[in-house]
Amino acid sequence: MPSLAEILREASQQLEAVTDTPRLDAELLLAHSLAIPRSKLLAQLHQEQIIPESFPDLIQQRMNHAPIAYITGTWEFFSMELIVRPPLLVPRPETEHLVEEALNFLGKDGGEVLDLCTGTGCVALAIAKNAPNTHVTATDLNPVAIEVARQNAAKYKIDLTIHQGDLFNALTPNTPKFRAITANPPYVEDAAWDTLDPVITQHEDPKALLSGPDGLDCIRRIIDQTPVHLQSGGFLGIEMGHEQGQAVSDLLRQGGFTNIRIVQDLGGRDRIACATLRACEEDLDIEI
Repeated sequence: MPSLAEILREASQQLEAVTDTPRLDAELLLAHSLAIPRSKLLAQLHQEQIIPESFPDLIQQRMNHAPIAYITGTWEFFSMELIVRPPLLVPRPETEHLVEEALNFLGKDGGEVLDLCTGTGCVALAIAKNAPNTHVTATDLNPVAIEVARQNAAKYKIDLTIHQGDLFNALTPNTPKFRAITANPPYVEDAAWDTLDPVITQHEDPKALLSGPDGLDCIRRIIDQTPVHLQSGGFLGIEMGHEQGQAVSDLLRQGGFTNIRIVQDLGGRDRIACATLRACEEDLDIEI
């Protein structure tokens, strides 16, 4: 009977052809098949183990480029284990920077927050869970996203308002303005689709990724429409492609935003655009 270490070694060798993290992937899949935490698996590496019946199938799914999150059905984001279902985008570590920037802005005062293109609800739920005095509304065009976001909100007993629809069009009439708006929208150039990792192109939803010839179609719409829905001095945070920082900064400047900052991810690449909506004269109560 092989040890857990031997099972992992063989699985890792198989996975080298499809992933840059074969050992980690093997550990996650073996732990899932044994229904134990990965930490417990690593503590028992020299223990002999009958190979679980489900494990070869899990490895084969990964060999077919299925994301680990689709195979296991969950993924960790901002210390929450979230339900993930295809074809929703798997929550990525760089998106945590968007949550951090929103939390820094909200501080202890909190307020009403809107999360566009919510997907699994990862950004909306992380903000709602960690920002005091805050209520979050989330929107998404995909009905699968609406269902999964609701499931994740129920799992953590978070009061999340969720609407299905296209960006701001999903909101009910006369919705009050928000103090902060976040979005992880589609931002990949249409022509770049064939260059993306097979994990993406074979499994994830292209509508959640592609956004016109320069990848900025959705971001333009968000920036154009945000002033109608955001309080003066309110926060807008948008995830973007690592080569879009200057273009998004220009769009924000032209759209009436100030305090524009580009936040880099842990790889040193531009990732999050942050800005506040410039106060208009009537908000400042200035007599002309």
